[in-house]
Amino acid sequence: MSSAASKQEQSTFTRLSSESLNIAGNRPSPVSPVSTSAKLNFLGASETAPRVSYASGQGEATQTGTHVARWVDVQNARVSAKDASLDREGFELRNQESAVADFEDDREVERVYYPEIIELVKQATGASRVEIFDHTVRKNDNAQGRSPASHLHVDYTEKSAPTRIKDIVGDDADALLGKRHIQVNVWRSIAGVVKRSPLAFLDSQTLKQNNLVPTPIEYQATGRVGEVYRVTHDEDQQWYYYPQMTEDEVVLIKGYDSLKDGRARFTPHGAFDDPTSPANAPRRESIEVRTFAFFDD
Repeated sequence: MSSAASKQEQSTFTRLSSESLNIAGNRPSPVSPVSTSAKLNFLGASETAPRVSYASGQGEATQTGTHVARWVDVQNARVSAKDASLDREGFELRNQESAVADFEDDREVERVYYPEIIELVKQATGASRVEIFDHTVRKNDNAQGRSPASHLHVDYTEKSAPTRIKDIVGDDADALLGKRHIQVNVWRSIAGVVKRSPLAFLDSQTLKQNNLVPTPIEYQATGRVGEVYRVTHDEDQQWYYYPQMTEDEVVLIKGYDSLKDGRARFTPHGAFDDPTSPANAPRRESIEVRTFAFFDD
């Protein structure tokens, strides 16, 4: 590889921000109680294959690939998708109070919150077994930890979901993989009403398979390489969000479903800048718990 080519490749492997994105399209309809116009960060055309790398377990990732911020209509799911479900749209809102006093205390989260989430996912899906394998606390402008993930993505792929299950459950993997299994994230605000950086969700009924681009994700500290989907834009896509989410609400997001019978399998999502947010809106603080749910048949 020439020196010039090497420098060009290195220049793409940098931390991305909204200022570094190309902006595509015109701003669509004005903000209304039914929808808001916002820029969502899609994967664009690129000669460089997308790749994500974390130097440590926390902090921002470095990323390759070209990304484009596009103006789209993001519908208010409280109005337009009141009955959204995991198996149809791929996301679902539920009310659930928690007994956790401090979500930044990992021991308390594992002792108190994990059992709450296991029971919630069982009730929501009908699964007989739920395994929690990770949780992340995110904050805006957080130099020490994870910021909201603003690039549209799906956490697991056709390839990486079964691989991750094998990592987690060990000897039980073959039996569990022989029956239906799904990956579900549970997202919650931990600092009052969300007035900044809400999550946008794609209605999986409007997802086309060619909009999902497999993207390796490397964890340098452990050497583990996973895979996520990055998301390209399509005019038929319908995006939703839940404005003003409270601490007693959670949204479940399906990241993978082993069944291929027409139900939702992958749900692209990502944080976005809500133009209705006040200038002095408090930073968003949230926790997401990642689970695999397993069924008896």
